Amino acid sequence: MPVWHDATRKLRAEGRIQLVGLIQEQHPDRCKLFMQWKQMDWPVLVDPLNLLEVSAVPLALLIDEQGVVREVLRDPRRDLGKLSAELDALSSTASEPAASRASAAALRSTSTETLRRVNDALVLNEKPRFDDAMRMLDEALRADRESGALHFARGVAHRMRNASPQRREGDFAAAVAGWQRALDLNPNQYIWRRRIQQYGPRLDKPYPFYDWVEDARRDIRARGETPVSLSVDPSGAELAAPAKEFAQAATQPTEPDPDGRIARDTTPLASAEITVVPPRIRPGQSVRVHVTLRPNPRAGGHWNNEGDPLVVWVNPPAGWSVSERRPTVPNAREPVSDEPRSVEFELRAPSDAQPGMVKVPAYALYGVCEGASGACLYRRADLIAEIEIAPRH
Repeated sequence: MPVWHDATRKLRAEGRIQLVGLIQEQHPDRCKLFMQWKQMDWPVLVDPLNLLEVSAVPLALLIDEQGVVREVLRDPRRDLGKLSAELDALSSTASEPAASRASAAALRSTSTETLRRVNDALVLNEKPRFDDAMRMLDEALRADRESGALHFARGVAHRMRNASPQRREGDFAAAVAGWQRALDLNPNQYIWRRRIQQYGPRLDKPYPFYDWVEDARRDIRARGETPVSLSVDPSGAELAAPAKEFAQAATQPTEPDPDGRIARDTTPLASAEITVVPPRIRPGQSVRVHVTLRPNPRAGGHWNNEGDPLVVWVNPPAGWSVSERRPTVPNAREPVSDEPRSVEFELRAPSDAQPGMVKVPAYALYGVCEGASGACLYRRADLIAEIEIAPRH
């Protein structure tokens, strides 16, 4: 968008054009922050379900006052002359609504009524109606299991709910499964592929997705402004830079509980969710594993921040590589707390891995308390990350 903003500055100053943005973003407040950072003040519409079915970006549509698509533009530096010529033509002749000269028919408008209703339930409400959206998507998928758009929307709904107070266990994994199924059905869909890459391994990233956020906040504060507040700060995979080679840990850390003597958290006072992105790879490829632990409110669980920090130990199978065997999460400042704690690490399958499901064992060690005034304990939770290995061809 900044390129279009700069390329059309003169046309906007002359009143010849009005810019409106459209993003396929789950977190509109991140777009608001970016617009504030770049000092762009034109409106931006949000299309998290990709109802427009755009398969690649950037894409610019020149729409006249009758709502007719006059041109489809992709590169402002290359197409600025075409844009100016079209604006000259519009100023001298009246356009007919039925006489669109652009390839509007090539723009796929196959979004179903279900997707529009789901979009309304998720986007147009101060409190999204996730149950309604899921029910509508389930009904539509029973009738059309081969709709990539429906599977993608199912993934978006799960991911949006995962980032909300209405979160349910397994939402993140279900989101990734939906996006993967959509991409299986249409591997040429850029938007769907990028959503998986956003949370996936560094070897598969085209760029760091949100590394600009802290720069934006710093520059906005330097101007004497208050940055737009984000409902969910990007972290981990969303900030990670792409890599050309798998980054394996250079040193071998000491295993914290090699003999398994630390008592298991059988209550449990904390529960763990594991999501593998992508859920299926071929031999030699890598995945990013997301592990999130949350105190169990039903058992009165809280983190004990006066002991050792939370640590995860990864035991990759023979031949597998791991980016970090012992990731940790620092304690919070207060004596007890109940925030979610997450670690991420990457695994690479050997080039001769056999097709099938691979289970990668790990465990977490953490200090946790039973209720606000209960005993504080040090406990272990055994974890399993499941990775599907597809045939090489």
